Amino acid sequence: MSLSVQQRAEFVATFRFIQVFLMETIARWVPQTPEMEVKVLFGRHIWELAQQADSLGKRVYELRAPLQFSLRPVESYVQVLEEFARTETTPQKISGFYDVILPGLAARYRNYLERTDHLLDEPTTRVVEKILNEFQKMIKESETLRKELPQLCLADKNWPAHLAKPEVSVPTIVAHRPSAAIA
Repeated sequence: MSLSVQQRAEFVATFRFIQVFLMETIARWVPQTPEMEVKVLFGRHIWELAQQADSLGKRVYELRAPLQFSLRPVESYVQVLEEFARTETTPQKISGFYDVILPGLAARYRNYLERTDHLLDEPTTRVVEKILNEFQKMIKESETLRKELPQLCLADKNWPAHLAKPEVSVPTIVAHRPSAAIA
């Protein structure tokens, strides 16, 4: 069964909310991050997250929602995001973002691609596929930096699982609205 226009708009608006949340979180971390190399990495990825959010915001408008409309995810996923935002050490921030949050979000984007009709929803499909490619690049850049600066690697190898467990336990992130609530 194909997603309705409203359902597609809700997914895209939720993805946009998350992209903006991540962009703002990392932007708050930059002044507190002592390592210049990490500031540069974060800065580049803040810009990419902003571009991705903008693309999603334009697409949600094409799906009959307001321009740059964002829809807050289900509360259990917001709690995951808020816990992630409270991360304190640079290695945890890097691992949390690049090893847990981005891969988890990528899985949700891929799930959306599996559920949508690629012919009817080709513009969204293109936006999401571009974002997925950029996520891969961002993750690779973080891995390269951690190889160059081993002090950025986590001392506690179990810490990512602590963040990943609640992330994967949220089956759906979209807080669906009553019919015609967006349009």
